[in-house]
Amino acid sequence: MGDWRMAITTRTLSCPPEAVFDVLAEGWLYPSWVVGASRIRDVEPGWPMEGAKIHHSFGVWPALIDDTTSVLEWDPPHRAVLKARGWPVGSAQVVLEVERTADGCEVRISEDALEGPGTLVPKPVRDVLIGVRNSETLRRLEYLAEGRARAVHR
Repeated sequence: MGDWRMAITTRTLSCPPEAVFDVLAEGWLYPSWVVGASRIRDVEPGWPMEGAKIHHSFGVWPALIDDTTSVLEWDPPHRAVLKARGWPVGSAQVVLEVERTADGCEVRISEDALEGPGTLVPKPVRDVLIGVRNSETLRRLEYLAEGRARAVHR
């Protein structure tokens, strides 16, 4: 799982992998779990199929930047690869991998800058910043996926 050249963050969740991918598949939930995303402007009808995009904004009002996140690979309930754009900062590749465990699943998020000024930040510094951000991202994803799984089993 993962790519050693990317910042990697892992979290164990008490829900099945399908619950995680249910959240990922609902594009309108994106700002609920992605740290920095503040609103969704549109979700293309094909989401989450490869090539489809979410049109989002990031930042804090009134300093919002509009951009997109696109699906590069979609293999539920195991793997999703996204290209998150946030110009003028740049773009990043984000790999989400999910493995079933005895009590739920392990989610691993791997991320690194692909292009733009973000690539100029030294890799060790970039990894720390991405790791802190993605720890909170996985915490938020955990709340949504576990809550969704509990709601289904009521």
